[in-house]
Amino acid sequence: MKLTLTPQLLGFVVGTRAVLAFGAGLLLADRIPQPRRKTIALAMIGFGVATTFPAARAVLARKSRDTDAVVM
Repeated sequence: MKLTLTPQLLGFVVGTRAVLAFGAGLLLADRIPQPRRKTIALAMIGFGVATTFPAARAVLARKSRDTDAVVM
């Protein structure tokens, strides 16, 4: 099976993962004061989690569309 993503969709998926990972890493960092760091990190994690669902839905829709187009 082959899955083809547009550059925009790939960028969206990578962006959601990057924001989520950066937020998680920020929780572990100690260069920013703790209250500010926690607020920013939780906001980024929340944004990453919230955008995961539309990204997954778009990829799965693309996957089913690509699967239907396969000719054997």
